[in-house]
Amino acid sequence: MSVVKKPENKESQFRDKLATVDSKGKRIWVYPKKPKGRYTNYRTWLSYVYFLILFGLPFIKLNGEPLVLLNIPERNFIIFGMHFGPQDFYLFAIGMLILLVFIILFTVVYGRLFCGWICPQTVFLELMFRRIEYAIEGDHNEQRKLSVAPWDTNKIIKKVSKHIIFFVLSVIIANTFLAYIIGIDEVKKIITEPLSQHFGGFAAMLIFSAVFYYVFASLREQVCITICPYGRLQGVMLDDKSLVVAYDFVRGEPRGKIKKSMAKPAPLAATSVKTTAANADVSQDYFDSMKEQVLGDCIDCSLCVQVCPTGIDIRNGTQLECVNCTACMDACDEVMDKIERPRGLIRLDSIEGITQGKRHIFNARTIGYSVVLFVLIGIEVLLFALRSDVDVLFLRAGGLLNQRNEDGTISNLYNYQLDNKTSKDLHIEFKLLDPAVGTFEFVGNVQPEVAKNSHGKGTVFIKIPEEKLESGKNKIVIGVYSDGELITKVKTTFFGPIK
Repeated sequence: MSVVKKPENKESQFRDKLATVDSKGKRIWVYPKKPKGRYTNYRTWLSYVYFLILFGLPFIKLNGEPLVLLNIPERNFIIFGMHFGPQDFYLFAIGMLILLVFIILFTVVYGRLFCGWICPQTVFLELMFRRIEYAIEGDHNEQRKLSVAPWDTNKIIKKVSKHIIFFVLSVIIANTFLAYIIGIDEVKKIITEPLSQHFGGFAAMLIFSAVFYYVFASLREQVCITICPYGRLQGVMLDDKSLVVAYDFVRGEPRGKIKKSMAKPAPLAATSVKTTAANADVSQDYFDSMKEQVLGDCIDCSLCVQVCPTGIDIRNGTQLECVNCTACMDACDEVMDKIERPRGLIRLDSIEGITQGKRHIFNARTIGYSVVLFVLIGIEVLLFALRSDVDVLFLRAGGLLNQRNEDGTISNLYNYQLDNKTSKDLHIEFKLLDPAVGTFEFVGNVQPEVAKNSHGKGTVFIKIPEEKLESGKNKIVIGVYSDGELITKVKTTFFGPIK
């Protein structure tokens, strides 16, 4: 059995300061070591798919329209070829609730895994901008040396070239996000046509570019630590059953420098010491001192701290700064391979899994959130199924009741509005369904037509034979047709003569 004295200052170092702020409140710049390992490879391949979708989606069109468009200023939204307008806001509201509940459920089960693997902030920073930084300035130690080095030719070339590339990438990202808002065709016009014709769009592109450049070149991990509301709220969503990137303190403590041939994991070694002490009838004080001195699997190499993009020590427990990027897991697994210990000293696990060796993902909280999520999804699916491609509204003209005509019919004047949510122009025809007789006479002889993804309106007289009407208010049903096909039905009120 090998022993080592436990460092005396470990307790005083436990979470008594922020990793990115010094005692005077000044920011400490984080220089993370370049990660490598299987989880880093997984994230790298996932980032390729991520970038392909993100940068390629604005160029994909369906029936001449963008596949995805989120035009907030003009309140025009297209999602996978389906048009949504202000009248469909209820669908977005329920969709946002579904997303919120899903994020809560995902966090309760898997912790902050979204932040490290899917969040655009982390993906762009760690898998794009940070890689460029490593390629130009070197790994973390070289970056530190370059930062404090005098401004010679080498430093100027590296720093200037890095920031030029950063800004160019920021412009590309800004134009991509702008394409999701106004469409790729409008972005092309801003780039190719004279500035005077698109000054507003050009200004928006510059603002977006400046914001992205500032975030990825300077602000960096502070977005996750101090700005992102999801990161601030994760503490109230996690419990002992949530899967997080966690350090196995049962197996790893106490820490110390060991060699391949030295002690087994701490729990086994501690059990062995206790058994030996009991058989030898030695004092409890001797047993306690020996138990504290038996080494765990953590050799205190601090590589998990060096690779952390937010500068924390994962061995201090779950912290809001942790984005679950799994870089510390790769670093620790590499060390475990070298000292011939099992991988997973730092792994995706729950506190319950570490202390009790079991996981209970499905509990009252996860079941409750799951039920709410499935109910909301069911409501959204039902509303989508009932949603029509064309919304039609008939409103009686104010100040007019009815008019008796020479042909024995009674007429009412209506204003109608059409919302075409499809990607094609529509020629609309109205027919009375209840009662089944009656005619439409359009003011100005203007037939109802509405272009794709646009609105139309007009005025029309509806004429119904008097014998088909009751005294006063009558409920009528109007069928809305396009190319002979019934699109939707509209109910309105028709005033007949008082009998």
